[in-house]
Amino acid sequence: MTLETKNNTLEAVKNTSAFAWTKDDAQIAWLTIDVPNEKMNTLQAAFAEQVTQVLDEIEEQQAHIKGLVIQSGKPDNFIAGADINMIANCQNASEAQALAEKGQQLFQRIENLPFSTVAAIHGPCLGGGLELALACDYRVCSDDNKTKLGLPEVQLGLLPGSGGTQRLPRLIGLLPSLDIILTGKQLRPKKALKLGVVDASVPHTILSRIAADFALKNKAKRKLSAKEWGLSRNPLGRNVIFSQAEKQAQKKARGNYPAIAAILDSIEHGLDKGMKKGLLREAEQFARLAMTPESAALRSLFFAMTEMKKEKGSDAEPKSIDYVGVLGGGLMGGGIAHVSITKAKKKVTIKDISNDGLLNAYQYHYQRLDKLRKRRIISKAQLQQQMLQLTGVTEFKGFKKLDVVIEAVFEDLNLKQEMVKAVQDQGKEDVIFATNTSSLPIGQIAEGAQKPENIVGLHYFSPVEKMPLVEVIPHATTSDETISTVVALAKQQGKTPIVVKDCAGFYVNRILAPYMNEAARLLLAGESIEVIDEALLDFGFPVGPISLLDEVGVDIGAKIMPILEAELGDRFRSPDVFQTLIDDKRLGKKTKRGFYVYKGKKKEPDQEVYTLLNIKPQSQLSKNEIAMRCVLPMLAEAKRCLDEGIIASERDGDIGAIFGIGFPPFLGGPFTYMNTLGEEKLATLMRNYADKYGDRFIE
Repeated sequence: MTLETKNNTLEAVKNTSAFAWTKDDAQIAWLTIDVPNEKMNTLQAAFAEQVTQVLDEIEEQQAHIKGLVIQSGKPDNFIAGADINMIANCQNASEAQALAEKGQQLFQRIENLPFSTVAAIHGPCLGGGLELALACDYRVCSDDNKTKLGLPEVQLGLLPGSGGTQRLPRLIGLLPSLDIILTGKQLRPKKALKLGVVDASVPHTILSRIAADFALKNKAKRKLSAKEWGLSRNPLGRNVIFSQAEKQAQKKARGNYPAIAAILDSIEHGLDKGMKKGLLREAEQFARLAMTPESAALRSLFFAMTEMKKEKGSDAEPKSIDYVGVLGGGLMGGGIAHVSITKAKKKVTIKDISNDGLLNAYQYHYQRLDKLRKRRIISKAQLQQQMLQLTGVTEFKGFKKLDVVIEAVFEDLNLKQEMVKAVQDQGKEDVIFATNTSSLPIGQIAEGAQKPENIVGLHYFSPVEKMPLVEVIPHATTSDETISTVVALAKQQGKTPIVVKDCAGFYVNRILAPYMNEAARLLLAGESIEVIDEALLDFGFPVGPISLLDEVGVDIGAKIMPILEAELGDRFRSPDVFQTLIDDKRLGKKTKRGFYVYKGKKKEPDQEVYTLLNIKPQSQLSKNEIAMRCVLPMLAEAKRCLDEGIIASERDGDIGAIFGIGFPPFLGGPFTYMNTLGEEKLATLMRNYADKYGDRFIE
């Protein structure tokens, strides 16, 4: 083949392939990854032939190449991971293993090149993207906030299947690599540099130049120091590390995530038997995990989330939002103001009736920014700049400029209606009023409003900066533009919004109430506080129901339950527990005692609660029966919500339950779980529990 023919072929490949390469005057080859018609680079099965062709060409000319830089053609991402559809398309474990082995083989070819290879990373470098980078001799990343590195496969019920379990421990040591792979955490540039995942972190403007300098170095022959290997240098030490790692990981997972054991096995096997056998074990474990129901459920959740990111909530185009107002400087108001500034990049005016309330909001905002400063995620100047985005007032001063006002005052209908009137009287003509009510119907709050079409529910969950869900609740006359505008704002705040129908409790609190009520009934029947919580932790919830009551606040639960009972009937009648605790000034964690007593970061069940409620604790039921007693009424209520149109789809119901109340992700959400059980088995379970405990278990 002549040089001219090769160039013509290369030009044709460039026009159709995600991979193209050129060589500069310094004899450095530049391999650019740019997936056509996509915002993000992802690795796809169809690319195997393209990568093979490019590597064939590079190997053919290797005598005339001094180094290789792998870079992205996208402006803001390196490689965001592998296309999850590849796994979904695998019909059996053999196909999944072949998929993993193909990736391993291609990355091994990169590692085997006779000259230095460098990954020039800007933006997300995740999953298969980081595995590709690990196959290079050097990694150089930009110090931009967009740049994040990680192996998040565990969050999909999988393990890194293209060499990640083998190369990362050999690069940075066993302990830090276990932390990264078992948690799926993403590293910022400074942390990646400190751990040795990258060799340099530089401004984006000089990334290519520094990468070229590394490409001209000798191939890396990095050896871990004794400190980096630590106890893992000998089999006995490794056993201690793996034992402790599994113990720590299973403390939260409780055996519900098979990927944890598979990750530990693959890494340990590779360290004991060598890289080649380690890669084989990794591919085998990847294939096994790909066929598990846990991974299928987690991947289904991933696809659902991807779908939702494209939705606007209505057909109308959202209005542009520059200024946000928040009513109330408490925990919810402070949290809403914080994410509106830090995530959505809005200017915020917060109003409270007192300067003390405003001070609380300022402190809330500052304390969270200061944590970021201490971790060197933001600078002192950035902290000060973000503090200046928050303005506090005790009157409706400056409300004429606000585009959206989010109300986070007490759960009192008259007070919320007063807020609507004040904002519409003193705000700009088309201001959107979004209420953060947790249970009151939005239509009632909008009664008598001048412009009810501009009123909508925007229900956040506490703590706002951590909880990912927001319920968007239009009432009967809320305009489509209002809906799409608050959906867009919620996304900018880093939230996942679901649009739900206006009804007492909406969706999340409505399905949570019977779950909590059943936990209270179990307590009154003699099951101990810790056993009830342990049973639901074993089932897969991140927090037990009794602990959750303390977290939310016993008084909050006491206010919500009567509203739900009045609107939805006797099945929401709560046991005589909440008021008894309130009368004893046990409001939960915020008062240092509720069902538990809190001492610093520690808590323990308060034995006085049993005396107060006239209970003699004596566990009689299995943990499985306790869990099902709490979960089945939740499932029944979720089904009612779908039948009544409170939620638009099973998908929305699953996402709302997982992100709103921590329904076990590995079960896929209440609807995926019900579908997995099957209609007949679920009906039998409901009948059996209804016969034992009452009609509340009947769908």
